[in-house]
Formats: sequence, structure tokens, C-alpha cells
Amino acid sequence: MELFDTHCHLTDRAFRADLEEVLARARAAGVVGMVCVGYDLESSRAAVALAEREDDVWAAVGLHPHYAARAGRDLEATLRSLVRHPKVVAVGETGLDFYRDLSPRDVQRAVFLRQIEVALGNGLPLIVHDRDAHDETLEILEEAYGDRTDAGDPREGPSGVMHCFSGDEAMARSCVELGFSISFTGTVTLPRASRLRAVAASVPEERLLIETDCPYLAPQSHRGRRNEPAYVAEVAAALAAARGDAPDRLALLTSRNARTLFLRS
Repeated sequence: MELFDTHCHLTDRAFRADLEEVLARARAAGVVGMVCVGYDLESSRAAVALAEREDDVWAAVGLHPHYAARAGRDLEATLRSLVRHPKVVAVGETGLDFYRDLSPRDVQRAVFLRQIEVALGNGLPLIVHDRDAHDETLEILEEAYGDRTDAGDPREGPSGVMHCFSGDEAMARSCVELGFSISFTGTVTLPRASRLRAVAASVPEERLLIETDCPYLAPQSHRGRRNEPAYVAEVAAALAAARGDAPDRLALLTSRNARTLFLRS
């Protein structure tokens, strides 16, 4: 089985003691690629450094909405410098989080827009975090990406990915129309997640991605414990069951989609 974890936080302190073992388990499970995602400038730089060392790891750089209030005037300049690295494949994660509201909402919106401009200006996919802010997130994305003439074909150039998708089918359709892929985490494996599995079943196969968001959001069999990239196989299995597909085909499909979006291959 060939798997691609499109969103993981391998530089998190949860992996400080055993990262090499975590990477080995991922590879043994069939994970052929991982996108290590930054959530602030420090973790973004660390993601780039890790991607330099590991052939099968790529980096995304950005500022999570939790930390939007920390954004300085040099945010864009710093991100533009980081995205010059050949292993940086996306801007993010960025977006809106109205569940925890750790940064003021107006600041979140402004910082989200600033990072969208970096992504657009550098021809990179955008990794979008959206929690309890569906309407506002979609409004911003429609304003920024609504005039794309190539949104119907992801191979023409990326818009990005809706990370850890939690919206409904209508929102998924709208995001796909804007050129975004839809990514699912271990939450899709939870017994109570029947609605989310129905949404996953509705996503066009060329826009479907899988991720762990590790060390968070472990799948049902590891609930309450640290998540890691090897467990993305359980996400693939749950999505395959929801879509009436074979797990190995679903895994190969989502790996191909990840390469198309992030690696342009």
C-alpha cells in the first residue's frame, strides 16, 4: 500500500525523543511522502530543516490562526524567503479558528489574507485551517480564488487543500469549485462520524486527500494516544469503506493527488 500523509507536525515536541523511529514506522507502513506543516515561523523553519534532511518529507510554512496576533510586519517577507527553498511545497497552515479564538477574529482574517497573497504570489498551494468558521472561510476564499479560470483542473495549478475538513457537502462542493482539495484525518474513523464519512464519499476522487495532523487526532484504534504518520493507513481504510472502494486503490489515488497538488508530478 502506498500512502501520503499530507499534513503532519513532525517537529512537534511530542516527537522529540523518537522521531527516527516514527519515520521508520511510517515507511514500513507504506508512507512514501509526508508534508510537515508549520504553525508559526519557528516551526516553519524547523519543517524546512527536516525536509532538507529527509528525502520523503516536504515542508509547508505559515502562521496558524491561533498565533495570528503574533504576526509582525515582516511576516510576508519571511514567508517569501522560506518558500524559495525547493522542499517547500505550500503556504500554511493558515485560516480561521473561531472555536478557541486565541487571536482576535479581525486579526485572524487579516493574517489569513496576508498569507493568501504569499501563496498566490508564489504559485503555491494554500493549506487552510477552518474550525467553526465555515461561512467566513468560504467567503474569503471565494473573494481570493473565485476568478480562477483553471479551478476545474487541479493539474493546471493549485489552489490548495481544506485541511481536516469538517464542513458539509455543500461547502465541500464550493471548495472544489474554487480549486481546493478536501483532506480528512483520523476523525473520519470515529463511530460518531457518519456525517463526515458521507461528506467524504461525495468528494470527487481527484480532489481527495488523507492526513494525520499528528501528533493530534489519532484514529479510533489509537484514540487518546499520540498520532503518527503510520496511522494514515487507518484514514485510508475508513475512507475506502465509506466510498465503497478498495483500501489499496484509495491509498494510491490519494498519493497521486498529493503529488499532483504539492509536487506537480
